[in-house]
Amino acid sequence: MGYLFTSESVSEGHPDKIADQISDALLDEFLRQDPESKVACETLVTTGLVVCSGEVKTNAWVDIQNVVRDVLKEIGYTDSAYKFEAESCGVISAIHEQSPDINQGVEREKEEEQGAGDQGMMFGYASRETDELMPLPLDLSHILLQELAAIRKEGKLMPYLRPDSKAQVTVEYDDNHQPVRIDTIVVSTQHDEFVKPEGKTKEDKTRAEMQMQQRIKEDIEKYVIPRAADILPDRLRPLFINGFRLLVNPTGKFVIGGPHGDSGLTGRKIIVDTYGGKGAHGGGAFSGKDASKVDRSAAYATRHIAKNMVYAGIADEVLVQVAYAIGVAEPVGLYVNTFGTAKVNVTDIEIAEKISEIFDLRPFAIIKRFGLKNPIFLPTCTYGHFGRTPFVKEVEVKYQDNETRKELVNGEEKFYKKVEFFAWEKLDYVDILKKEFGL
Repeated sequence: MGYLFTSESVSEGHPDKIADQISDALLDEFLRQDPESKVACETLVTTGLVVCSGEVKTNAWVDIQNVVRDVLKEIGYTDSAYKFEAESCGVISAIHEQSPDINQGVEREKEEEQGAGDQGMMFGYASRETDELMPLPLDLSHILLQELAAIRKEGKLMPYLRPDSKAQVTVEYDDNHQPVRIDTIVVSTQHDEFVKPEGKTKEDKTRAEMQMQQRIKEDIEKYVIPRAADILPDRLRPLFINGFRLLVNPTGKFVIGGPHGDSGLTGRKIIVDTYGGKGAHGGGAFSGKDASKVDRSAAYATRHIAKNMVYAGIADEVLVQVAYAIGVAEPVGLYVNTFGTAKVNVTDIEIAEKISEIFDLRPFAIIKRFGLKNPIFLPTCTYGHFGRTPFVKEVEVKYQDNETRKELVNGEEKFYKKVEFFAWEKLDYVDILKKEFGL
């Protein structure tokens, strides 16, 4: 007897994701000017208003208004009909200086002794369900919304689309935890009111809503799902063929959306950001936090460990937990669970002991390993922080060091630096793990 498991994703235009993107865009701007910035920014979005708050210790000066408006333009909030528009919305900043009580536990004379920015536990997870070693229902949810967003921005096939959307995928698994088929796909997408009621009766309104709903469903079947299926490897494409329920805008219509429909807050989509409910989550959000906050950096480090362990063949499924005390560099605990899938003849406790010897999990070491003082965070906060492809890109920074390149642009000195994005997804410890575990 099999079972069903469901995960969801939300688009870049979802209110909570707008807040995440603004918080991470602000973080990137602080780091672009001062890589030693300590940042914890939260954002609230609602009808016609953005409120930025939090604590910052930095030598940088950031034009918060411009950062916010640039993010909203990039997402697609450029129409006053949305009741939330990049040029006209209000922007309020309540950002203030970081507490010295917190800072004294983080910054030390020797940088390698840097303490954790908070207490807490963080989890990393990986499994063989997909090539990215991510849970399949979450991966499918992300892909569907990425394709929907691409179609929206192309503006041709589904010209009525608005920025706010959600997707949810339910997958059936067999007794051996292998995916058998897709059971249900739910897509809710904001749209223009492109069919007007012929009259003022309730029946007229219902008929118009049903026509819009049917058109959107047909377009998703015709355009979005085939594009999503094409992205999958050959072994997973048959999951789309075996028949599934497709529910589109189940309430009938979705015209009022975005921050006008629901307020949004930084950090309310932490399950979307991670593993879709698989594995575990320590409860700490990522966006708007610099890497001294182990909520973020240690979650990246444990994903890196879990992914490299699975790829090395130590186990088919791995959950890694690490825990910290505020102001203390060394973790207070490390836990590994292979769910009975280990391919090595040692216990999970012994695996954890060996992992703690291989990976340096002090905040300083994590930050250095993944280059987390660079402005790399805005791309992480939509469609998941994990399961992404690492890449190197040159970005403009506002400081000069031995890693920057200077260029004269229109008589002005500009500085550029090559930085790595999603470095925690690299498989750079596979050979080390194979050697240590005799694989």
